[in-house]
Amino acid sequence: MGNERVYKMAVSSVYPLLVQKAQKKGRAKEEVDTVTRWLTGYDEAGLQAQLDKEADYATFFMEAPRINPNAGKITGTVCGVRVEQIEDPLMQNVRRLDKLVDELAKGKPMEKILRT
Repeated sequence: MGNERVYKMAVSSVYPLLVQKAQKKGRAKEEVDTVTRWLTGYDEAGLQAQLDKEADYATFFMEAPRINPNAGKITGTVCGVRVEQIEDPLMQNVRRLDKLVDELAKGKPMEKILRT
């Protein structure tokens, strides 16, 4: 799938899938919200507003209050691609979010997921 197609995808259409992935492994929607807010700097209302307005990924990350300064510590592979080697900053953030939810689904403790 080309990057432009991903960037135009509504976060609100992907988000339930991320939540479902975590919930299948015994994690909660609130934990998905926590990792998403940690990465993007959105508060609860801000995240919900982005979902309600059906923002696409490009808008979602462009309007993010701040990408967490520790986001660079997110490493590993998602869909066979090393997150830290992705050159496009927007695609890197999309994959970082995927990676955080993957770690959540794999049962990693929240303090390790949030790189604290």
